[in-house]
Amino acid sequence: MTRKRKTVSREPETLSENNIQNIKLTVKCKTPGQKVLVKSIREKEVTFCAGMAGTGKTYLACAQALKMLKAYQKYEKIIIAKSVTAIPGEELGFLKGTWEDKMEPFMWSFWSNFEKIIGKEDLNTLRKQGAIQVWPLAFIRGSNIDNTITIIDESQNITKNTMKTILTRIGKNSKMIFLGDSDQVDIKRPQDSGLKFYVENFQDFDEFGIVELTEADEVRNPLISKYLRKLKEIESNI
Repeated sequence: MTRKRKTVSREPETLSENNIQNIKLTVKCKTPGQKVLVKSIREKEVTFCAGMAGTGKTYLACAQALKMLKAYQKYEKIIIAKSVTAIPGEELGFLKGTWEDKMEPFMWSFWSNFEKIIGKEDLNTLRKQGAIQVWPLAFIRGSNIDNTITIIDESQNITKNTMKTILTRIGKNSKMIFLGDSDQVDIKRPQDSGLKFYVENFQDFDEFGIVELTEADEVRNPLISKYLRKLKEIESNI
């Protein structure tokens, strides 16, 4: 006689306090500028951070967002978004699949930083549980976002008008963090860069944190800052 196998139904994974509490977070700031960034994220509802490549902007934003998700029950998830403006001459063309599939190639900078902080396994778990979600900018523009930490990278390529629309979607118990490099603007009219506009014009607006990271905050390869200095020197003489 053949016995029928019992089917065991599994409940879908959901984010619980224990899941996030078991993840170890031991990230430390390496420069005074990085400490200013972390303090701003912690204390302000909205933070704008402009800085050159290699200053740890995305890494620290991801780390601090995870810390706050772990420490405060009011935060339910982290939303990550990015301007997907293509570098001139390097357009990817048509990408197959769902919008999630289309966004994935652009999100590797986020995933690599999250992996450095918590490892691939914990990152995959948090993604499955919905604790870390990818949203296109259009989704943010059409939503009221409560109980959420939103990190938007490459925001030097978001126009002032789009930035305004995104900012007006912030809800209760929420934070928004805008990151980017004002020297790497790829939109048609660089003067329309939202990041540059807010960094230059909202220094005295107490509700916003404005942080500018410089060469002194470079923590990756020192070649980056040396190269950028030489490039500026060359361009200034052209």
